[in-house]
Parts: sequence; C-alpha cells; structure tokens
Amino acid sequence: MSNLAWTVERVLPETIADLLELIAIPSISSMEEHDADVLEAADQVANLLTRVGCPEVRTLEAGGKPAVYGHFPAPEGAPTVLLYAHYDVQPPGDASSWTSDAFTPAERDGRIYARGAADDKGGIAVHLAALRVFDGTPPVGVKLFIEGEEEIGSPSMPALLDKYSDELTADVYVVADSVNWAVGTPSLTTTLRGVVDATVHVSTLRTGLHSGQFGGVVPDALTSLCRLLATLHDERGNVAVEGLVHSPGPELEYPSDRLQDETGILDGVEFIGDGSLVERMWTRPAASVLAIDTTRIADASNTLIPSASAKVSVRLAPGQDPARAEEALRDHLVDHAPWGAHVTVEPGQQGGPSTIGLDGEHAQAAKDAFAQAFGLPPVEMGCGGSIPIVAEFARRHPEATVLVTAVTDPDSRMHGIDESVDVGDLARAAVAEAMFLQNLGR
Repeated sequence: MSNLAWTVERVLPETIADLLELIAIPSISSMEEHDADVLEAADQVANLLTRVGCPEVRTLEAGGKPAVYGHFPAPEGAPTVLLYAHYDVQPPGDASSWTSDAFTPAERDGRIYARGAADDKGGIAVHLAALRVFDGTPPVGVKLFIEGEEEIGSPSMPALLDKYSDELTADVYVVADSVNWAVGTPSLTTTLRGVVDATVHVSTLRTGLHSGQFGGVVPDALTSLCRLLATLHDERGNVAVEGLVHSPGPELEYPSDRLQDETGILDGVEFIGDGSLVERMWTRPAASVLAIDTTRIADASNTLIPSASAKVSVRLAPGQDPARAEEALRDHLVDHAPWGAHVTVEPGQQGGPSTIGLDGEHAQAAKDAFAQAFGLPPVEMGCGGSIPIVAEFARRHPEATVLVTAVTDPDSRMHGIDESVDVGDLARAAVAEAMFLQNLGR
C-alpha cells in the first residue's frame, strides 16, 4: 500500500462521518420548502472546508443558491486545480419505497444509502479526503467550488462565473460528478449530453363538459396532450424532433444483459431506439415525459378535461447548440398540436453538452493516478447525463484541462430509490485524486 493510500485509509473514518452529517440535510434545491435546508448545507460545507485546514472559505452568490468557495494558495511555480462538486440533491420520490429513510444515512454491505450519498455529496467527500492527506498544505494550488443548484440546471451559474472570474480561474478543473464503469473500475468521462426542458400546456375547452353529451365530437385536453407527446418519438423509440443532432458513439461494448440488470427493466419491455447501446445513451438525443398535471384519478368524473400540462425533457447529443434545441422542441410541440388544440410552451432549464479531451500532461497525470489507485486503467467513456458547468469551464478557459471524474457506479441509483455509494470506491477515488495532486506538484 502506498503512503497516500495508507493516509486516505487513516482519514477515511473522519471523512465518512462528515459525509453522513452532510447527507442528513435534505438540501433539495428544486423545492422552496427546503430553502432553509439548502442554506444549512452550504454552511455545513463551509465548516467542512475549514475543518480540513482551508485558509480561505467564503460564500459566492449571484442571485441563486449560494456556492461555497475555498482556496489553498499555490506554492511557487505550481499549477492551481479547481475541485468541483455540488451539495444540492434531488427530491427522494416515493418515501415509502426506500429501504431506509432517504435522509437517514444507512450503511449496508459496504455501501452508504441516502439521497445525495452518491450524487453528489460523495464527490464532496472525495475532495475532503484527498485534502486531508496533505494536512492543510497541498502540493499545488487548490480551489474548491461547491455549488447548490446543479440539480435545477445551475441557472445562476453564468452570472456567478462572470462575477467571480478571478476566483474560479484554474489550470485544471476536476468535476467529481460522473459515474465509473463499474465498482472497482474507474472512468474518465469523455462526452456529456446537454439538456433542455419545457412545460407544454394544451387547452381545448373554456370549461369542462359532460363526456356523454359531447364525447365523440369534442376533443378533451388530456387525450390531445397524450397524442402530442406521442409524436416526440417514432415507432422505434428514436427522438422525432427535427433539428437535433447525433453522432457516432465510441467503440465500447455495453452488454445488454448488464444494462437489464442495472436498469431493472421489466420482463418483456424492450429497449428503444436504434444504434449501439452506448450511442443511444451517450451520443444521441433522448426525450422523456417527466410529469403531467391533470385531474387525479381519485377526483375524476365523467367530464371532458379542458386543459392539461406536461413537463418534457430532452437530453442533447454532443455538438448540439442548446438554444437551437430549445427552439426545435418548441416548434415541434406547437406544429404537432392535434385537432387544432391550443398549445403553449414554457421553456425551462438549458445546459450545453460537452466533449472532453484527454490529451496533454495534466490528463495523463490523472490517468496514471487512477490506474495506480484502482489497479486498473480508467475507462474512457461517455455519460448520458448533463453537467452544464463542464461546458462553461471549457468555454471560458480553453487553455485549461477539464477532467470529469466519478465516485458513483452503475448500481448507485442516482436520482432514484435507495441511492448509494460504495465506500471502497469512495476511498479509491480519494487516493486517485490525492495522487493526481501529488503528480501535478512534481
């Protein structure tokens, strides 16, 4: 065992305690009733950075949720690395479906279960453990940027990056928010999809009508909405919105039986779309209906519904301009209104896709560090999720190296029921990050 690995093992219990304390805070950025929890989580992150010896810790704000900033000045001649993660989390969903309470961390079979344990408070824990290794004096300059609105698309991020451009400038950016190839097998992410979403409102009547008296002549809004949403895909399940780009995927096999196990897809349900599995997950667009607002079944009556709404999300392939994608989605929904239904589209979040190069000495130093820490070279793979800050860092600092790393694995169930993080992989990721900082310092 290397000295760094031994040191991470020594500081891991304290880091796990920090993680358990942090994930007990329900910092759900999308729900106003949790605004106080978001602020509490930001304060707790600031406290944690102080605990690991960060000499400068403060809050950055630009009209949105606060971000926490920490800075270890660079030794003479050393580069500066910015370590990114986010402390906000998704809602837990159906609380009754969790094996244990979503915000009461539980340790089972080498994993920690709780909302945010993996996405992305586990990423914060990796940074804390790596910094503890150096006892307040890392071999390079280190900046920490822990934001609180990633799960809602980081809407204030452009303003925040404008306002604090000096603080957020670095030679290397490490975004610890992706997924590893498997437990025990690290990855470095090479592509990320972007995202746009919108709420579509459909109206057909000024008021509800008796379904027996007028049914068969007058279209109800919910049926009209269902027909409209069905036009988002062709018969094979490919996205049918014109103007969206796609690109070939890497020559990397993703076994279908593995995907069945990871997704829990029901017997007889088919995967949708054309192309290889990695293309469909990483380099092609994907459209999903996230929610529908209409009459509850418990409140239903024999009435033609006058209006209904749905939230639609589209993941964007690398190379797609998100503004054009948003326009294409809006045009598609308006142009495909069935039976003359009135359709309005309210745009939502927007984030760009990324292609991340792994050339240059900084990227090679990262590959070497992960290979040494895990005992396996990192898999260079795409990710179907969206991390808008990656595109922002790359656009604003084209001379810098941007690396997207991971602490989660395909069994982590980010955004789902029983989200979890593997403690062994958390430790290995911390060793890899500490080794990377040490390699850069040399």
